Amino acid sequence: MINKLFFLVVLLLSGCTGVPEGLAVVDDFKLDRYLGSWYEIARIENSFEKNLGQVSAEYSLREDGSVKVMNKGFDAKKGEWKSIEGKAAFAGEPSKGALKVSFFGPFYAGYNVLALDRENYSWAIVCGHKKSLFWILARKPEMEPVLLQKLVAKADSLGFETAKLRYFEKPR
Repeated sequence: MINKLFFLVVLLLSGCTGVPEGLAVVDDFKLDRYLGSWYEIARIENSFEKNLGQVSAEYSLREDGSVKVMNKGFDAKKGEWKSIEGKAAFAGEPSKGALKVSFFGPFYAGYNVLALDRENYSWAIVCGHKKSLFWILARKPEMEPVLLQKLVAKADSLGFETAKLRYFEKPR
């Protein structure tokens, strides 16, 4: 019985990686250019970021070739900063923007780069294994309104529920 329960848990959690049906990650992805600081400009609200604003992520290379992920955000209800460290690795070919990220041991979730500023790596559209996990990220804590509108329109064309987007102001 315990073996069946463990198998069911592993099966369910393995479904947390991958790309949502009908979507594709970017090709010719360069991890070394993606490393560094990113800020949430907009997201579809999710349970693990509830009440968090001013969210940022710092990606750096570990000695073993995986990526150290340090996320932080301000919990307005509690009036305090929260942070969590995780790790990421490619979910397949290193030239594709499909990664898997873990904040809790062996359990991974999808991190899929769907669109990216190819010239400067200054913005990215990212989703998880399902379309309800969605972010618009930038290297700076604010984005030009015209660019943001363009990225929201792109997300809409990809089938994301952009009416559910929550927008964030510049971190203090």
